[in-house]
Amino acid sequence: MNRISLIVPVLNEEKILPLFLTHLEQFPLAEVLIIDGGSYDQTNKILSDWANTSDDRTQRIVLSAQCSRAEQMNEGAKHATGDILLFLHSDSFLPVKGVEAILSTFQSPSTLGGAFRLRIDSPIFFLRMISMMVNLRSIFLKLPYGDQGVFVRRVVFVRLGGYRKMPLMEDLDFIRRLNREGDVRLLKESVTTSPRRWAHKGYFYTSFRNMVLFVLYYLGVSPLRLARWYHS
Repeated sequence: MNRISLIVPVLNEEKILPLFLTHLEQFPLAEVLIIDGGSYDQTNKILSDWANTSDDRTQRIVLSAQCSRAEQMNEGAKHATGDILLFLHSDSFLPVKGVEAILSTFQSPSTLGGAFRLRIDSPIFFLRMISMMVNLRSIFLKLPYGDQGVFVRRVVFVRLGGYRKMPLMEDLDFIRRLNREGDVRLLKESVTTSPRRWAHKGYFYTSFRNMVLFVLYYLGVSPLRLARWYHS
């Protein structure tokens, strides 16, 4: 029987973590591995308290790694014991039947991995349009982003060498390599993600910036150069 290991990279997430950890309690998972990238807020205390609280169904594991989402996720995968690895951001919430949907799609031996559709948790029409565009991209280009809850067979993840150590676009790089290996599924269920990334620098600017980064990456611009622009 397949078992799912949930892997969550975090950095300074004291505001969202309590709600996220409570949300996870409703899901039957083999283990939850949360990898901190060097937080300096209350993230470590929250995680320590959480790890020390017993859970009869799910093993709770807290790890540390260099502040790099790729390295944090690879560190989690290295310690995971499940047959299936599910990578999730701490501001994205699984659908009610999310675990069942993943297990169901892996009943097909040809399925190597996949992701959920995206729903941004906001009534703003523009963000609903962004959700629709993300889902169309995921359907027709088979290129879901990391905030859509990427999942993969652990043996396939190991064979691909995990996430490459890139400062940006590590999720797209991994999905492109996974697509070349075989069948990648987009589930009909959606993860619900916070609108905070769009709100931080403005809905229109953030969406335009993401689109430009996507195009430049496909034109061969170095992820290092893209990361410098992204963080500037």
